[in-house]
Amino acid sequence: MDLNRDLEKIELQETELIWPKFDFEIAWQIGAQLRDLGIARRSPIVIDVRYFGQPLFYSALPGSVPDNSEWIRRKSNTVARFHRSSYRVGLTLKQAETTLFDRYALASTDFSSHGGAFPVQVKEVGVIGSIAVSGLPQRDDHELVVEALCVALNRDYTSLALPKG
Repeated sequence: MDLNRDLEKIELQETELIWPKFDFEIAWQIGAQLRDLGIARRSPIVIDVRYFGQPLFYSALPGSVPDNSEWIRRKSNTVARFHRSSYRVGLTLKQAETTLFDRYALASTDFSSHGGAFPVQVKEVGVIGSIAVSGLPQRDDHELVVEALCVALNRDYTSLALPKG
């Protein structure tokens, strides 16, 4: 994995995957789409879509464990704090050879810089929530969310996907 290349691609993802509007019905649809992908792939994941402070969709698939919900909470807190994907925050910290605690005094009990939570950004409004997945390796969690967002927003996933390897 090329850290700089991944960071550039994630920045592009965050710039391109912006909603014209976002509401309860859209939250349910994107959550259901992620659930369908997880079931089809037999992925042991938890899915969470939220406005900051208000859960809108939650589903735990077979094979997931209670700890996945904790990862979701912590990754979503990171998106709420930085308005960036948790994976981007993590890779940026890795590049700087630091941690959330060392850089921002954020406790690992409440924040995580592992991939899987992506900002819900609405055009002309800003970041209002997050869409998160936990249960796969962090890069795969992140990419599953991006793939579903591309479908929902009618964007070409192959042009926004992280490079293989």
